[in-house]
Amino acid sequence: MAAPAQQFKVADINLAAFGRREIELAENEMPGLMATREKYKNDQPLKGARIAGCLHMTIQTAVLIETLKFLGAELTWTSCNIFSTQDHAAAAIAAGGTPVFAWKGETEEEYEWCLEQQLKSFPSGKPLNIILDDGGDLTALVHKKYPEMLEGCYGVSEETTTGVHHLYKMLKNKGLLVPCINVNDSVTKSKFDNLYGCRESLVDGIKRATDVMIAGKISVVAGFGDVGKGCAEALHSMGSRVLVTEIDPINALQAAMAGYEVVTMEEAAPIAQVFVTTTGCRDIIVGKHFEAMREDAVVCNIGHFDIEIDVAWLKKTATEKVSIKPQVDRFTMPSGRHIILLAEGRLVNLGCATGHSSFVMSCSFTNQVLAQIMLFKANDKEFTKKYVEFGRAVSDEEVEAKKVVDESNVKSTVSRMPIGVYVLPKILDEQVAYLHLAHVNAKLTKMTPVQAEYMSLPVEGPFKSDMYRY
Repeated sequence: MAAPAQQFKVADINLAAFGRREIELAENEMPGLMATREKYKNDQPLKGARIAGCLHMTIQTAVLIETLKFLGAELTWTSCNIFSTQDHAAAAIAAGGTPVFAWKGETEEEYEWCLEQQLKSFPSGKPLNIILDDGGDLTALVHKKYPEMLEGCYGVSEETTTGVHHLYKMLKNKGLLVPCINVNDSVTKSKFDNLYGCRESLVDGIKRATDVMIAGKISVVAGFGDVGKGCAEALHSMGSRVLVTEIDPINALQAAMAGYEVVTMEEAAPIAQVFVTTTGCRDIIVGKHFEAMREDAVVCNIGHFDIEIDVAWLKKTATEKVSIKPQVDRFTMPSGRHIILLAEGRLVNLGCATGHSSFVMSCSFTNQVLAQIMLFKANDKEFTKKYVEFGRAVSDEEVEAKKVVDESNVKSTVSRMPIGVYVLPKILDEQVAYLHLAHVNAKLTKMTPVQAEYMSLPVEGPFKSDMYRY
């Protein structure tokens, strides 16, 4: 065990032993991360990397942090949501020597303070040279307030849909100063974390918070992307009649083909009893919807930010607010009816439960580790020659083809990929899946040379084109 971090702020460092026991339990359920440690341990591909990480400080994230550290990185860490920290996980990481600034129930001001602290808390005393983000808050802060740090930064790997949206917006507006990898759109992230993860953790959060019976109730899921699909399936499997709202005709048609009734929120508000927002957009549930809701309607969000539900309107308009328990508030409306709001409109699965299961987070976080290595080792010819998956990933032809901005006015003191927003190449995506097969007792068929020639595919993959929709 390493010496405790010199700089940190957690709820209770005495929870470290409890956190350590749960981390050890989670490691067996995170085979991708453990296999990645084993594969690259001798090369220490992240030696010299100083990673500023901003991602939910949970037990699963602790395994990610220790994987990055095992591969040579120096880290500081904050949580990307004021309610998503598991205090025993934060304590264990701080006790293990990593500066971490996170506790469950931070105020907005404390959250901003934590981000600032991590930027100046690397044990070496040096600044960050790579960012691992979830939601884009840390990336935005450094771009806005500390752009000089980005001159020596190899890039950013971004975890979630909303953060990726902001990256593309920054790229379009010519405000992006470093190369970025969109981890969210790796198949083994979006089709696993977003869909299968939410399929289990949504109902976990609702049930822990309220103990309501899902069966027999009418639920509405706002948005039918991967997150919405998982949420709708979970509620349906529990016996709920599920309504879906959508702006996208393709997603709306998918929902209808899956057997869901597609309606507007105005139609759903007077009849639904459970409301779940999943869109990443703002103003999905607003005052007129609250006014129409049934008695004790349960309202929650599983999108990254707290802008989908107009919580400010609810607080302003309600005649009374009673906190049933942490992250469960019951508001009395002027009509006398009540609304039950979970996690103050923030991520319900992390605010009211413990987030996704370890196994599905292993898929997401293995992508994160590979993205960090890809960014940091992009111009290490010896490394990319040794590991064919990275050799293909950062080949000059591929990288140059994706160069989309003029960098003539961008200062850089490190050799790095061209500025742009990249998705991990298919060969790395498939590698993540491969590392998880044995844990679910899946046996892979291997093509014969004749079959490979017939299909015009390499025996080792990738097996699908970038356009393939899983």
